[in-house]
Amino acid sequence: MAPTPQTIHTMTTVEWIMLIALSLLWGGSFFFNGVAVQELPPLTVVVCRVALAAIALFIALRIIGQKMPRDLSVWRAFFVMGLLNNVLPFTLIVWGQIHVASGVASILNATTPLFTALIAHLCTSDEKLTPSRAIGVLLGFAGVSVLIGTDIFQDLGLNLLAQLAILAAAISYGFAGIYGRRFKKLKVSPIATATGQVTASSILLLPMMLYIDQPWTLPQPSTEALASLVGIALLSTALAYILYFQLLARAGATNLVLVTFLIPVSAILLGVLFLGEAILAKHLIGMTFIGAGLAAIDGRLWRRLRQPSWDQKRNRS
Repeated sequence: MAPTPQTIHTMTTVEWIMLIALSLLWGGSFFFNGVAVQELPPLTVVVCRVALAAIALFIALRIIGQKMPRDLSVWRAFFVMGLLNNVLPFTLIVWGQIHVASGVASILNATTPLFTALIAHLCTSDEKLTPSRAIGVLLGFAGVSVLIGTDIFQDLGLNLLAQLAILAAAISYGFAGIYGRRFKKLKVSPIATATGQVTASSILLLPMMLYIDQPWTLPQPSTEALASLVGIALLSTALAYILYFQLLARAGATNLVLVTFLIPVSAILLGVLFLGEAILAKHLIGMTFIGAGLAAIDGRLWRRLRQPSWDQKRNRS
């Protein structure tokens, strides 16, 4: 029997906690990128990110006693996933952050759920775009727009290509979320999937980086830049992708990309807590819209609000 078109997984409390943790890890990646790209070319930053993450994940696999799959079809899937989920978006975002602020980049990246919901509607049979989910996506996108304010329009002429590059990265992430569902059917564990895709990404990017950036000619990076590379590799990539593929297997692609609505929020909160940045009224309004969008997409709050009236009607009958 074909799956029901309107089947939508409602996330558990544990899955929401994992989603928030993932948003913090990926929110930090924009900060790390912003520091590293001041001293290093984009491809060098991306290769260091995926290569160090691959080494860390191979060590983790060894510690827990898991082995990487050797099936050719699985490795083909790793290379496609690496291209969609690492090579294209990482390079586009890091290049874009040369020209736009890290906060703006994270906010533009929050369009990913919109693209993923549309891609899932077209390419899957079990994650169709229901009216409530469409409203939730629009509310979330409205919240992102409030967070941006008028700054994006002021920078549109000067930074148009950089902003388009980051939007293209969001589209690539959308396709990756849908494509990555196959690893559950292939019976590949989340940590092996994360290891395989960053390894494949390293293989794809290393020759390009050596030819274009010639890293042996670059000046010695500062301690801050090196620390940022380690942070983005171990925290924002290795650990984050373990959470990513666990959530993808448990909650589905459309639920997973809700993390990109939370990333701008986490970036603002981290800035307030650790960088002394001020939180503005538009940030609070934007976070309210985003919260409403998440609630509409998840659906549980709406069902609970409707439940009393339904029980009253049933009792009367």
